[in-house]
Parts: sequence; structure tokens; C-alpha cells
Amino acid sequence: MSHMAEESGSPGQRRDSIKTTVGNMGGQRRRQQAVSVGKERRDAVVRAKRLCRVDYNDEDGNIVDTDVAMDDDKASLEDQIVHIVEELKSVASFTGKRSFQEKMEVLCRLRRLLSQTSMPPVEIAVQAGVVPILVQCLSFGSANEQLLEAAWCLTNIATGDVDQTRALLPALPLLIAHLGEKSSIPVAEQCAWALGNVAGEGEEFRDILLAQGALPPLARLLLSNKGSTSRTAAWALSNLIKGPKPKAAAELIKISGIPEAIVRHMQKGDEELATEVAWIVVYLTALSEMHSGLLIEAGLLPPLVGRLASSDQLSLLTPVLRSIGNLVAGDNRKTDAVLAAGNDIPGSVVGAMIKCLESQHRTLKKEAAWALSNIAAGTLVHKQLIFSSGAVSSLLHLLVTATFDIRKEVAYVLGNLCVATVEETGESMTILEHLTVLVNRRCLPGLINLIKSPDIEAAKLGLQFLELVMRSLPNDQGPKLVENEDGIAAMELFQFHENEEIRNMANGLVDKYFGESYGIEEEY
Repeated sequence: MSHMAEESGSPGQRRDSIKTTVGNMGGQRRRQQAVSVGKERRDAVVRAKRLCRVDYNDEDGNIVDTDVAMDDDKASLEDQIVHIVEELKSVASFTGKRSFQEKMEVLCRLRRLLSQTSMPPVEIAVQAGVVPILVQCLSFGSANEQLLEAAWCLTNIATGDVDQTRALLPALPLLIAHLGEKSSIPVAEQCAWALGNVAGEGEEFRDILLAQGALPPLARLLLSNKGSTSRTAAWALSNLIKGPKPKAAAELIKISGIPEAIVRHMQKGDEELATEVAWIVVYLTALSEMHSGLLIEAGLLPPLVGRLASSDQLSLLTPVLRSIGNLVAGDNRKTDAVLAAGNDIPGSVVGAMIKCLESQHRTLKKEAAWALSNIAAGTLVHKQLIFSSGAVSSLLHLLVTATFDIRKEVAYVLGNLCVATVEETGESMTILEHLTVLVNRRCLPGLINLIKSPDIEAAKLGLQFLELVMRSLPNDQGPKLVENEDGIAAMELFQFHENEEIRNMANGLVDKYFGESYGIEEEY
């Protein structure tokens, strides 16, 4: 993330933080922004684990109803689970047509119990010993109906906690094997769903799945033109490649046809498919400039920007905005390419981001501000593009009214708009026109409020902006404006702060601009 407090180069090349002010930083990506979404398990948008409760088509194309009433007896749900598991154990080894029908009937009852409640009795089923029996039901040569029911049960067991998910480890090789080309599409999809739930449990399970070869067959399913198949594969893959390690993402992007499939699904897929694919793009663009370049070469930008402009769905706009933010956090050529891709949409890319800034969704406001901060960290042309749009009015409104995390993102944008880097010397220069307009439009109170917050990063942002104002405005207007907004008191809060950097910054500003001689000439 290209924020205005970030600097390029080694620590030894950094100058005194007060003199360099806001904006003396490169356009480097804050990769952890993308990774953090995975750590948060995307609960606000799409769950990292999903209970399978939908209907499916059997081999003859008939709808199989999953919403069948449970046994109408007085036994508790737990007792029913234990009883059914014991039944399954007794019929699992039977052979013959009648025995197969009995086995399928028991499997169906088990699947319904594990599918119908929001909190399925996973722990009871695992403790009753259901996993080894389900693994046995996945053996090669089994009928598709049996494979599907067993994989479905395992899918919902994998929605449990870490210990319950770990109980599924013996089933992983067979679940991966049934992703193969010889498997029926319903069976492959269900196995992909189960593996996606396992991958959603965390890094330990992702590493196991990758070591067992889950990624290539899931990638093959992503190439499918069938919406449900590619959608399930995309969701499972996004769970599999997320995290700080780039190896899985690098392996995925190198598979033949994957960049093109991603672009095709973003362009032609429905919103659910585009959403799942957009999360893959989030992780690919966060982890490597090479990955971003391959996707751009494959034609990603027009459909990605098009989704930003045309969709009103939070679930889709969130990963699309994050992906675009990742791309514009790279070099300026990628930012130019993103902006150029929006030339054919109403209002341009910046206009689409303004729509998100003004939405009712907190997530979209924060993502849009973050993406704009990356664009604003670019060239003078990029800064002027944002400044001449309607974004400034929206940003200033959010600086006063939004939640703290959004206000901090907005501060990054405003600071980046006011400072540019001279290419010949690498020195930072103030864009006085932008700074003057922002100050005249009352940005200082909002930034001073950030200084008063307990968040060190936000306080530093505010202090750097105050230094820029006091140093850059002509006729010594800056210190007077800061004083009028109670800025001195805000800086003095750090007089004895435990953080040495911010303590020295605040005290240095007070001494420099409000020392013993401050106001003497005016009084005289």
C-alpha cells in the first residue's frame, strides 16, 4: 500500500522525518493489506468455510432435495447422529444391490443431519467414528451417488473447528484424487468444496493440501465453462493460495490457461463467479509484480475496471477494489494502465472509486480510500487527476464523519496529494495549490483529531501534515492556522511520550515553530 508515511530505500537513506514531511515515500505495496483479508477469514463478505445445504442434480438431471425432515422421534440430534454412524458402520461392508440401497439410505440421512442446522453436530459425528467409514465410501470403484454423499458429509464436517478439520486428514488423498478428469462433475465439485473448507482452516492445512498436490486439479476445474464448477474451484483456490507465502500463487499463475481463464470469468461470469475469481486476483496481485504483469498481459484490466463501475454488490466490489489497489500500488506504469482501462467507462476509474467513497458500506469506503492513496502516491498527473475530480469533497467529508480507520486512510490520500517527488533529484516538493485548497476547506481539524488519537501511525500522519502546512504556506500563515485549531495542544500531548520518534517529532515542531520568539514581532 503506497501510503504517504512510507519511504523507499534503506533506513540509512531516510532523512529526518520532520524535514522530509508527508509524502517523501515510494509507491511500494503494503502486501500485508491483501494477506490480512485472509487472516480475517473474510467473514464480513464471504465465509472462509461454507456449509453445503443446496440441492444438487443427480446423474439423470433430477433435483435431489436436501431439505427433508429429520426422523420424527424424541431422540436428540446427537443421539440420531450416533445411531446413524453405527448403522453406517454395519452396512458399509455389505455388498449387493439391496445392501447398496441400504447404505445410500443411511448416508443420505447422515448428510441431511449434517446439512440442516446452522451448527451441525460435527463433533459428535467425528467422535462416533464417522470419518474412517466415509473414507471407505470414497474408495475407487464406488458409485457416483455414494461418492457424492460421502464427499458432502465430509464437506460439512470440515466446517468444524481445527481439531475436527484435522480428523479429515485421512480423507484428503481421496478427495484430491476424485478431482480428476475421470470423476463426474458433481463429485469433483463436491470434493473441491470439501478441500476449500479444509484450506480455509489455516496455513497448516494449506501446506498439507499443497504438498499432496491439490492445486493442479483444482486449477483444471477453474478452466471449466460450467459456472458452478469454476465458481467452486475459484473459491477453493482462493482459500488455498491466500497467506503470506507466494509459492502457491506462483504455481497457480504458471499453469497453462489460468490467466486467460481468470480474465474470461471476470468478463463473462455471473457476479458470484466474478467474486470468487476476484479474490484469486487479490492474492495474485498482492504477492508479486510478475503475477500482476501476467494478468495485465492476459487482458485483466478492462473487465476488472468494468466490474468496479457496473456492480453494486459489496461482495464483488470489495475484492475488485482491493485488486485495483494492489495494482496501483506497484509502479506508475501499472497505475497508468489501470487508469487507461477506465477511459471507456462513465466517470473513469476515479469516478467509480468516488461512488464507493459515498456508499453506505464501511468496507467500500475504506478500500476506495486505500486505492486512491496508492494513485495519489504516483506522478504529478495522477495527483492532479484525483484533485480535479469530485474525490476531494468526499474525502474531506469522510475525514470528519467516518470511523477512525477510514479517516486514517483519507489522511494518507490528502497527504499524498500535497507532495510530489522531483525525478531529477529525488527531493520532495510541496504542491502548494493542493495544500492551500485543502487547508482553506478546513482539513486541519480532522487531521489534528488524528494526532490526538492513541494510534501512533495516525498521530504521525497528522504531525507530518502539520509540519507541511507550517513550513509551506507563505507569510507564516501556517503556524497561525495550526495554533487557531488548537494544534499546539495536540502536539504537546507527546511531550513525554514513550515512542521516541513521535516524541522528538512533536517536540521538534513545537520548538521550531512556537519557540520563545514566536509572536514577539507581532506583539511589538
